[in-house]
Amino acid sequence: MIIVPIKEGDNVEKALKKLKRKFEKTGVVKELRERQKFTKPSVIARDRRLKAIYVQKFRTEAENRAM
Repeated sequence: MIIVPIKEGDNVEKALKKLKRKFEKTGVVKELRERQKFTKPSVIARDRRLKAIYVQKFRTEAENRAM
């Protein structure tokens, strides 16, 4: 449960903004969207591998420029 303490005289919009920020930090919405559909483990592994290759490409380019 997410609790947002509100001080006397605080604005409602300000409290809602705090609530939204806390909600995003917990990752509830992201997890909910992921659970709406089933993704095969092989597809997840492939996506991770492709992302690792993509990131590695930029790191090696940065190292080559630094030399």
